[in-house]
Amino acid sequence: MACSIVQFCSFQDLQSARDFLFPQLREETPGALRRDPSKTSNWEDDSWGAWEETEPQEPEEEGNTSKTQKHSWLQECVLSLSPTSDLMVIAREQKAAFLVRKWKHSDKGKEEMQFAVGWSGSVSAEEGEYVTSALCIPLASQKRSSTGRPDWTCIVVGFTSGYVRFYTEGVLLLAQLLNEDRVLQLKCRTYEIPRHPGVTEQNEELSILYPAAIVTIDGFSLFQSLRACRNQVAKAAASGNENIQPPPLAYKKWGLQDIDTIIDHASIGIMTLSPFDQMKTASNIGGFNAAIKNSPPAMSQYITVGSSPFTGFFYALEGSTQPLLSHVALAVASKLTSALFSAASGWLGWKSKHEEETVQKQKPKMEPATPLAVRFGLPDSRRHGESICLSPCNTLAAVTDDFGRVILLDVARGIAIRMWKGYRDAQIGWIQIVEDLHERVPEKGDFSPFGNTQGPSRVAQFLVIYAPRRGILEVWSTQQGPRVGAFNVGKHCRLLYPGYKIMGLNNVTSQSWQPQTYQICLVDPVSASVKAVNVPFHLALSDKKSERAKDLHLVKKLAALLRAKSPRPDSFEAEIKELILDIKYPATKKQALESILASDRVSFSCLRNVTQTSMDTLKNQELESVDEGLLQFCASKLKLLHLYESVSQLNTLDFHSDTPFSDNDLAVLLRLDDKELLKLRALLEKYKQENTKATVRFSEDADGVLPVKTFLEYLDYEKDALSIRKTSEEECVALGSFFFWKCLHGESSTEDMCHTLESAGLSPQQLLSLLLSVWLSKEKDILDKPQSVCCLHTMLSLLSKMKVAIDETWDSQSVSPWWQQMRMACIQSENNGAALLSAHVGHSVAAQMSSSATDKKFSQMVLDADAEALTDSWEALSLDTEYWKLLLRQLEDCLILQTLLHSRASPPAAKASSPQTEPLPRLSVKKLLEGGKGGIADSVAKWIFKQDLSPELLKCANREKDVENPDEPREGIARSPPEVSEVETDLGAVPDLLRLAYEQFPCSLELDVLHAHCCWEYVVQWNKDPEEARFLVRSIEHLRHILNPHVQNGISLMMWNTFLVKRFSAATYLMDKVGKSPKDRLCRRDVGMSDTALTSFLGSCLDLLQTSLEADISRDEVQVPVLDTEDAWLSVEGPTSIVELALEQKPIHYPLVEHHSILCSILYAAMSFSLKSVKPLALFDSKGKNAFFKDLTSIQLLPSGEMDPNFISVRQQFLLKVVSAAVQAQHSKDKDPSARAADTHGQDLNWTALAVDLAHHLQVSEDVIRRHYVGELYSYGADLLGEEAILQVQDKEVLASQLLVLTGQRLAHALFHTQTKEGMELLARLPPTLCTWLKAMNPQDLQNTGVPVAATAKLVHKVMELLPEKHGQYSLALHLIEAVEAMATL
Repeated sequence: MACSIVQFCSFQDLQSARDFLFPQLREETPGALRRDPSKTSNWEDDSWGAWEETEPQEPEEEGNTSKTQKHSWLQECVLSLSPTSDLMVIAREQKAAFLVRKWKHSDKGKEEMQFAVGWSGSVSAEEGEYVTSALCIPLASQKRSSTGRPDWTCIVVGFTSGYVRFYTEGVLLLAQLLNEDRVLQLKCRTYEIPRHPGVTEQNEELSILYPAAIVTIDGFSLFQSLRACRNQVAKAAASGNENIQPPPLAYKKWGLQDIDTIIDHASIGIMTLSPFDQMKTASNIGGFNAAIKNSPPAMSQYITVGSSPFTGFFYALEGSTQPLLSHVALAVASKLTSALFSAASGWLGWKSKHEEETVQKQKPKMEPATPLAVRFGLPDSRRHGESICLSPCNTLAAVTDDFGRVILLDVARGIAIRMWKGYRDAQIGWIQIVEDLHERVPEKGDFSPFGNTQGPSRVAQFLVIYAPRRGILEVWSTQQGPRVGAFNVGKHCRLLYPGYKIMGLNNVTSQSWQPQTYQICLVDPVSASVKAVNVPFHLALSDKKSERAKDLHLVKKLAALLRAKSPRPDSFEAEIKELILDIKYPATKKQALESILASDRVSFSCLRNVTQTSMDTLKNQELESVDEGLLQFCASKLKLLHLYESVSQLNTLDFHSDTPFSDNDLAVLLRLDDKELLKLRALLEKYKQENTKATVRFSEDADGVLPVKTFLEYLDYEKDALSIRKTSEEECVALGSFFFWKCLHGESSTEDMCHTLESAGLSPQQLLSLLLSVWLSKEKDILDKPQSVCCLHTMLSLLSKMKVAIDETWDSQSVSPWWQQMRMACIQSENNGAALLSAHVGHSVAAQMSSSATDKKFSQMVLDADAEALTDSWEALSLDTEYWKLLLRQLEDCLILQTLLHSRASPPAAKASSPQTEPLPRLSVKKLLEGGKGGIADSVAKWIFKQDLSPELLKCANREKDVENPDEPREGIARSPPEVSEVETDLGAVPDLLRLAYEQFPCSLELDVLHAHCCWEYVVQWNKDPEEARFLVRSIEHLRHILNPHVQNGISLMMWNTFLVKRFSAATYLMDKVGKSPKDRLCRRDVGMSDTALTSFLGSCLDLLQTSLEADISRDEVQVPVLDTEDAWLSVEGPTSIVELALEQKPIHYPLVEHHSILCSILYAAMSFSLKSVKPLALFDSKGKNAFFKDLTSIQLLPSGEMDPNFISVRQQFLLKVVSAAVQAQHSKDKDPSARAADTHGQDLNWTALAVDLAHHLQVSEDVIRRHYVGELYSYGADLLGEEAILQVQDKEVLASQLLVLTGQRLAHALFHTQTKEGMELLARLPPTLCTWLKAMNPQDLQNTGVPVAATAKLVHKVMELLPEKHGQYSLALHLIEAVEAMATL
């Protein structure tokens, strides 16, 4: 195992963050301004407003420079990642982006971590200040139930103005101005448990480096202050209180002297000198006469890098200066209005830069720094230090300089101990690895504490160097170790080494915490990923004499040999043996053997020989030095290889059974008579025809062949017992095929195979499971070869006779677990044909074994013995037999049902618009038992929906039951016998299969139950796609075919409440709002369907409500149905069926449903005829409006008594509009057949009768509607229909007056608008009174002016019949008769 670099996180959209921080790069990237919305859906777009305020970019002078900057932009940013990987900060100048962790499902189905921008904007509060350093410090939770995750993460940002600000959750907690110089570097140290008793325990601290000073803030004080500030900010935001008292902050401030330039620093912590070092230091400082204290003083050590000296060592005596207590320098920012809030509001997103406010802020008083002189250093006048990185154990530090060197320092001695050259602009970090005690391998004669697995864990440190100029990442073993890893990672990455973990832990809480933190990572902006470096511990031990390193080298050599394209067969095995024998460590040798056994390029003989050689070598070694685990591994693999060889030899033998096989033999074998066998054959033949699918088979997918590599993966030896690993169904089938497929085809000896497998240690239960998995999965091949049933019978008999298959002492009155295992496999199988055959075979073998056991007991009975033993045996036989019979009945039912569901209508009957749905799932007995009482009907309903079969066909297929019950009333629309027969011939075998299913499931597929489930399935599918209005129409058809009113009422009520009322109310309010039939866009927006679909929807709602009303009328006359279940399916469990839910529904409140039906009729009419100036709710008073859309079973306060005349007038005008539109539509269809074909809404509805019925409920005179209908018919020239409609009018006299006007309009058009000579002569002969009356008529009110004069004459005579002689217009009618007769003679 070598070093590796692994990606553990990625960025969601790093390019957008780059464009925000570097606006000049934005236009260089195509599509940067037009970001893909799918990629930025999780980003807060409002916080990117600062993009618009950037200055216009200047053109680059060199193309190469801009191209390089596109990728190297991360080198110019301040970057920090939390050790817990939950927050990242990327800052540049005045801007910053905070990236938060999110989890997302990858394409492979696994969750992967991504960083997405949670906030971005400006963080500068002072004019002209820039960000110089940033840290993300996770703070520990104080709760006892914490699992190791931080409570929250604090973001610390340093600025050129000297301010240090602390943020969290989008809020500025506190700001400190501890020195007026710019902040150079922020570093943090958290608590670590000391590895040894002599190591000084280090306190937590935050160190801030300035050009001439260093400030250290005590970690405990900082932790408490940040928690207090966070709590006070939350309370202030909730209460609106502005008085916030931040807690004091304890810190130390040291003024660094005797050094020219400081670039970076490292705080080593508290150290205690040894007595010798104490005397040496005292002599150097105080001279010969220096006084020495008895106990060495504790000192805080600091190391700086820069120039003159290149590296400086500072020591501050503990207790020499009192810690300074500082209150918060400026303020605490929250949602309160304060000076700091105003200044930072650009960051908080509450104020733009164009609204800058000049706020006079008073800087706090600066505490003076305590002088601290450099004690010694590494003087090098030409060398300038650039960075320093302290090792995790505080003993070493790595320093980079401007000469391209990396120097390793001994912190305690203050000397350089190693130097690397050629690493200009290098970035460095550390990895500390703790040894895993389980990887230790004891060697002979090794008595050291590290030679056993009980000793202390060792720790190794590795230095990681990233050289951006070369694009290489190297891992070096310290102090004098070799390079142990190198990776090409690109030239634009950033190496992140925080050097701290979680703040707020101590020696008690840290022991119970196991925080998941990283040590070092690499951020790659090109691939937008974050990668971690993994180094195994043993690389610290690798040298020229290391046995482990040699073994790893041999493992690599072996892997290369196994990957060789064309290995030489003559020397391949010898080379592998040599490499295996040369490996010394048992764990490594086991790893090498596993790689050989897992290779598919090594032959079986080579695997066997190599394993045998390893086994022999181990046996020849001394007993003390033999590794038991490796010995057991080799022994188990050898047993598996021998088993594989034996099975392969049996499968390759030329074995053919010469025994002929006939139908009679099959009947005897399965204990069936001829009639039962014929029935079984017929069922399987139908099943095979309907389940035939075109499958592709490849030559290499040969059944019964299994590579040795796969065989070894499936089986394992544990404690001298052969077991099958937890594998998938496909893997079980592959292993079972290798064992039994040849036997099932009669091409291999069944007895020899069973004996071989039993000898190998496989239990009968495992073999039975494998045998059934093969049999049930190879259904197509088995049905094509009936002889395999005989082979299965033989195999099952042999397995059942094994020693531990059936316990002889099993209680005779209980069920045998052996046969129960087989029955469970058949119950769970979805291949019902193979399951039915295997159940017959199992039943036969079980009966055979029970009979033989009974005969054996009977033969041993003495004459004077009691017959109790025989009685017990027959009880056991009866109990197991009943379970088999029940299973056979269930499998037969499931087979018939599966055959029906896989049947399809013949092409002539398949509609072009048949619904396209996903394929129906395959059935099993288990699924039907868990599907509840309605599971069977639900499956058939899904099939009916997929085939789009009409309800009439279901009734037709059940007509035999109708003949048996002729007195039973049947409702619904019935087709004529010729149509039914034609449909039946188009559907092929579907009606026969339906009849068979009805016979098999007389209760579950009872016609009402089936129609109920079909009704529900169609409405569910319509709800998924409301544009498919025909689904809802078909659902209502099935609802109407339900005969029992209780079921019909419940289903209709459930449909209304679940799917319809919400859309119905939306349509009502929409039409009432627009005052007319709404357009398509509004319908889609408010109701979720087009205007065409909405019209059909309203018609279906009307049908549903009318059906509910009819069902409620007949509820009292019919009893509630009793839902029975077939005997074989009494044990079903699962969800409540639709019919059971329907019967639980309360009866409807008839007046309320009728009230909704009136509203639905109004809406349907308005949509069907596109009526304008219609507000449906305006036709009802307040009581009527309040009753709408309430529960149909509740009793509501409905309108009663006399209605306001204004409402009646509006209602009458609406109904007259409906009648006029209906007559117009009928007239246009009569004239234009194409319009008749195009109109599908309400074409079978008698709108006039509906309008009259509505008039009755709306308190409008019905006779007014009928008279208007007659007038409209005559206006359109439909005189014959008008004569029929006159018979229904009550007030004939008023109707005659209306028709008299219509007659005058016809004559006026004929005389005045044709302008013929004869017409003018006739006009001159007419009486003056008639001429004046005719001139007053307006023929434009007529819809059809081309009516023959004879029809008009007939109309005048009809008016004369209706008018009484005393009527004032009777004389005018007489003159009209004369005029019409005169016109008829022209």
